Amino acid sequence: MSFESLGLAPALVRALAEKNYTAPTPIQAEAIPHVLAGHDLLGGAQTGTGKTAAFVVPMLQRLHEMPTRGDRRPRALILVPTRELAAQVHDSIRAYSKFQRTTTAVIYGGAGMQPQIDALRRGVDILVATPGRLIDHLERRSADLSGIEMLVLDEADRMLDMGFLPAIKRILGKVPAKRQTLLFSATFEDELKKLAMEFMRAPKEVQIAARNTITATVSHRVHPVDQARKRDLLVDILSKRWQEQILVFGKTKHGCNRLSELLEKAGISSTAIHGNKSQSQRLRALADFKSGAKRVLVATDVAARGLDIPQLPLVINFDLPMVAEDYIHRIGRTGRAGATGEAISLVCQEEGILLRQILRMLKVDIEMVEVEGYTPTKTIRLGNESPGTGRPAGNRPPQRNQRRPHVNNAPRHAHAGPKKHGGDAPRRSESRGAR
Repeated sequence: MSFESLGLAPALVRALAEKNYTAPTPIQAEAIPHVLAGHDLLGGAQTGTGKTAAFVVPMLQRLHEMPTRGDRRPRALILVPTRELAAQVHDSIRAYSKFQRTTTAVIYGGAGMQPQIDALRRGVDILVATPGRLIDHLERRSADLSGIEMLVLDEADRMLDMGFLPAIKRILGKVPAKRQTLLFSATFEDELKKLAMEFMRAPKEVQIAARNTITATVSHRVHPVDQARKRDLLVDILSKRWQEQILVFGKTKHGCNRLSELLEKAGISSTAIHGNKSQSQRLRALADFKSGAKRVLVATDVAARGLDIPQLPLVINFDLPMVAEDYIHRIGRTGRAGATGEAISLVCQEEGILLRQILRMLKVDIEMVEVEGYTPTKTIRLGNESPGTGRPAGNRPPQRNQRRPHVNNAPRHAHAGPKKHGGDAPRRSESRGAR
């Protein structure tokens, strides 16, 4: 299948070719025809599947084909949960519209209001916005949504998780009822589907990935370790993976700052990104990471949602997420667009309940590997221990032999207890070959 066969205009096909997009991804192949036909759409797809182009490209064509109004009101609105995603979607619009005359603006918190007001006054075709800052503009009457013909809610599940539901409903009350609406989400909880039915008209539904699934191109591993030894183990792993860019997830803003500072002192170039950073600081951190100026990016869940980092080989969970579904979103940063990736979680005994919740959600086994020199003093309990043993039922105790196990030994998994691994950090070929 080609982009031409989807009915896209030559100018758009040419712009996609310049981005080296030769064939549509599954979400693009299924969503674009529905959007071009004018249908409302519920699109279910994980990050890294090309869903931004799935709504931006047909939006550009639809706006180009529709009669122009001759006023300065935005014709299309794209709502996203975070500043970083807003900037990335804005960049995508500019790239895909390279051979068309399309004006666009992006508004989000953490940036000055006046430049945004000036851009809106000059007039735009497509407005990309975060809900909170858009509400600010509506209250100032610097944004007029009465001319919206197309509305997109991207990462809708995350917007609800972040408490944007009241803001979204206020915004929906400001856009015309007669419009085309597209909603994209990695998951479709009952609350989200209820909201969709309230403001969408007979939407078509495209589901590329089943709810709470992970891509098969990502391998997963747990390293059990005491909380007090996590930082040392992280430094060891990063020191052996010095040639790669790595995303590390922490639990708190201050914790991410401290971790990044520790890595810098250990000689590992690192930067942090979280909600306490100004927008310019967050964009700079992301730019430094993408360019390779910083090799490690330490991030919280909120700050990292929607980050588009091509060819990211490894994600490390320094802390497990408090909500199991966030594991999906974290791991979605690697193994994108068919590439392979790894996910490593450093798990202490106190996080056993969180690990159990993740395993139940994924319904897959995750290999548990003890790293030599970091054997935990406390066993991770997953909730199915045999009485009096402190170990998962049916398991042998972790092997204390410091020698590297024979490569033909079958691995144990997170539901079946840890196995011992010689060396400070397992080599990639061994971890994959044992699966």
